[in-house]
Amino acid sequence: MADIKEEAHHESLILVDDDSTSKNQKGFIKDDVNVEQQQKRMQKRLDSLDIFRGFTVALMILVDDAGGEWPMISHAPWNGCNLADFVMPFFLFIVGMAIPLALKRIPNWHAAAGKVIFRTVKLLFWGILLQGGYSHAPDKLTYGVDMKKVRWCGILQRIALAYLVVSLLEIATKTLRTRNQPLGRFSIFKLYFWQWVIGACVLIVYLFVLYGVHVPDWQFTVQDPSSPDFGKHFAVICGVRGKLNPPCNAVGYVDRQILGINHLYHHPAWRRSKACTEKSPYEGPLVENAPSWCHAPFEPEGILSSISAILSTIFGVHYGHVLIHIKDHAGRLKHWVSLGLFLLIFGIVLHFTNAIPLNKQLYSFSYVCVTSGAAALVFSFFYSLVDILNVKFLFLPFKWIGMNAMLVYVLAAEGIFAGFINGWYYDDPHNTLVYWIQKHVFIGVWHSRKVGILLYVIFAEILFWAVVAGILHRFKIYWKL
Repeated sequence: MADIKEEAHHESLILVDDDSTSKNQKGFIKDDVNVEQQQKRMQKRLDSLDIFRGFTVALMILVDDAGGEWPMISHAPWNGCNLADFVMPFFLFIVGMAIPLALKRIPNWHAAAGKVIFRTVKLLFWGILLQGGYSHAPDKLTYGVDMKKVRWCGILQRIALAYLVVSLLEIATKTLRTRNQPLGRFSIFKLYFWQWVIGACVLIVYLFVLYGVHVPDWQFTVQDPSSPDFGKHFAVICGVRGKLNPPCNAVGYVDRQILGINHLYHHPAWRRSKACTEKSPYEGPLVENAPSWCHAPFEPEGILSSISAILSTIFGVHYGHVLIHIKDHAGRLKHWVSLGLFLLIFGIVLHFTNAIPLNKQLYSFSYVCVTSGAAALVFSFFYSLVDILNVKFLFLPFKWIGMNAMLVYVLAAEGIFAGFINGWYYDDPHNTLVYWIQKHVFIGVWHSRKVGILLYVIFAEILFWAVVAGILHRFKIYWKL
């Protein structure tokens, strides 16, 4: 179990850590430029990073719980990029940005590597527990999972992989940086040369497998007991190479071969596509003549796509390096915004020229660029208002959530608290407090299920958990992993 400890400067799970340091701490990266001076300048938490993290957690709750009624904010069925598709890359970007800030506080590489590995194991444990199928909250009052069908991949597992790779890279390359190396216009790229080399290798491996692996025909039997097609057998015709369509892409093929088809996600977003349901982009029953792949599972956080997702964390690490090395606000913002705009425009060009489509399920390179660029610009926006102009009051709910991100993620985003509340019902399992509040306080008042659910998520979930996190912050209680 994660420890709940009282401490003024804590480390959260979804963001690896903040940049708080004490006067007598020695930086981990001893050869960084003016480390001691930088530590004195950064004794406070970077509020904009807390706020960005809290904003991303709140965004996850919004798109997960209101996306069914508002499909334009839910995940794109296949190609394209909706609001929900920015959540995962934002988390990875934040994790990456926190890595150099956290590791510089650890005195030696043995301790740093041990802490990284131990935290990775805990991330994997929580990921499998929360998204592996063991918990059926909040709507089903059951628990337990058949190990033949447990889902091995998920949000925290992807974060764990990216965190492990990039953190170990940060640790391994510290001795290659000289203490007094001059910082020119492009010197940060040179100073962290090996990070970009590894990033390029990650991209090459991903593209080589994506476009080079031959995907044969495949078959499957529907294993989801809730599906009306449970037990039916289907065949998918492929026999192609380099295709990026739902049935015949290499991302799905790798997961089926390594993880096994029974361990994949049973409700992929592609089931909301026009080829699968007449209610597209809403969820609905599959059409009678739907292609066979519409019935198949697909892992949106699979192996090959998670390798590509490492790139989002590497971009985040670069922004953390800028924060450490560039001392003035204007210099930081100039670097952040220019790179963010370049990534955003480059990714959009790749998509609209049909070179590489935006696709969250495949974690395509254009998707990496667009979402990383957006993350950079959103963070720069918060940094400008909060850490430069000192406009903090308006963002306090996000800050509180961000400082207790793991707590809010588990209890709210994963529905554990709602599942507990639903366990107390009157006469009928569907007659719960959550259902009553949704129906009578929100939907009934506004006479609209769409508006009512949206307001319920904003006020009864996001704002409620912001207040809870604020109270815990008042007593300096944080969930530390």
